[in-house]
Amino acid sequence: MFRRVLATAPAQASRALQSTARPTTSSFARTITPAAQPARRSYHEKVLDHYNNPRNVGSMGKNQQDVGTGLVGAPACGDVMKIQIKVDPKDDTITDVKFKTFGCGSAIASSSYLTELVKGMTLEQASRIRNTEIAKELCLPPVKLHCSMLAEDGIKSAISNYYSKNPKAKTTNLGGTGSSMPKIEVETLRSDAPAATATA
Repeated sequence: MFRRVLATAPAQASRALQSTARPTTSSFARTITPAAQPARRSYHEKVLDHYNNPRNVGSMGKNQQDVGTGLVGAPACGDVMKIQIKVDPKDDTITDVKFKTFGCGSAIASSSYLTELVKGMTLEQASRIRNTEIAKELCLPPVKLHCSMLAEDGIKSAISNYYSKNPKAKTTNLGGTGSSMPKIEVETLRSDAPAATATA
């Protein structure tokens, strides 16, 4: 009996090793596998639209008097954005906008959307655009907010460049807080006036 156990032990051991070396997949395991894959992040459809079909790509003559050029970049991520605006000097309206962007899909989409947004605006209105408006419209995730900040910096840089070429143009407040302080009148008391007394 002991000999029979010794004779069958190596065969049983080799079968056990083969089954661990070559795992079998059952139909249950195959149906679970696709659902077990990690979820992939993807861009919002608005970002994809502006990335696949960018609007107003190109450049203008940077030496033209009515063109303002803004060149901004983010060294942390490698995005570089050039935004150029053509301004009608009669009413300070942006008549044309062009951009060239080297960077990720969010950076390209942010600059493409910005060009659509500012066309037809006055310089004052364009200077009030905030990155939050761009990010909200494109549904950018928090990790891509720097792209919308780059677009905001680009339009402000282009406006600033336009004003440096046209010093006689009415400047705008690029901080967006150009409203004046309310006028407050201060009442002064004369020294010979009787002091008010409190009555109970």
